[in-house]
Amino acid sequence: MSGWNYHVTHFVTSAPDIRHLPADTGIEVAFAGRSNAGKSSALNTLTNQKGLARTSKTPGRTQLINLFEVAEGIRLVDLPGYGYAQVPEEMKLKWQRALAEYLQRRNCLKGLVILMDIRHPLKDLDHSMIQWAVESRIPVLVLLTKADKLASGARKAQLNMVREAAMGFVGDIQVEMFSSLKKIGVDKLRQKLDSWYSEIPPAVEEDIAEE
Repeated sequence: MSGWNYHVTHFVTSAPDIRHLPADTGIEVAFAGRSNAGKSSALNTLTNQKGLARTSKTPGRTQLINLFEVAEGIRLVDLPGYGYAQVPEEMKLKWQRALAEYLQRRNCLKGLVILMDIRHPLKDLDHSMIQWAVESRIPVLVLLTKADKLASGARKAQLNMVREAAMGFVGDIQVEMFSSLKKIGVDKLRQKLDSWYSEIPPAVEEDIAEE
């Protein structure tokens, strides 16, 4: 199936770690990025719901793993933002542990959307996130957010620079521009999500092979 209706997406639960998440079945696509990358705005734009994911003037307020359901067994995951947040070090480490645990142990994770401010892409933690995904054979969509902040020529230059850098990771990485304000790249995001959600889970493929 393709062409999921993201406008009917609804909140399911918030969890401090994977032990508090629903069963590890179905297909999940996770959104990750620095605390000021515009993650919540991207989710709200995708689903055409202003208040689905909370946006804050103070980056780093997403302290939990937030799950949203598009359809039965089809979920979007808003991961805790990394870096930047003005919070105690102990809390920051707790978030990082929850983030790492989800990425390494959640088997139904089929794709990772990594958001970066187009003006400040490919910071150290972004590199680490992409490297982890490539090593784990998780496909990545890099969204260069806040594209409306740059003129057309500068936007294209940044896009080309990040695409060239992404080739160095030798993985399944697609790089696109995105703007919640101007709705740039929303169609590319939907297309990528549709392709990930339409993949047959390994368990189903095994059942088909045995018949």
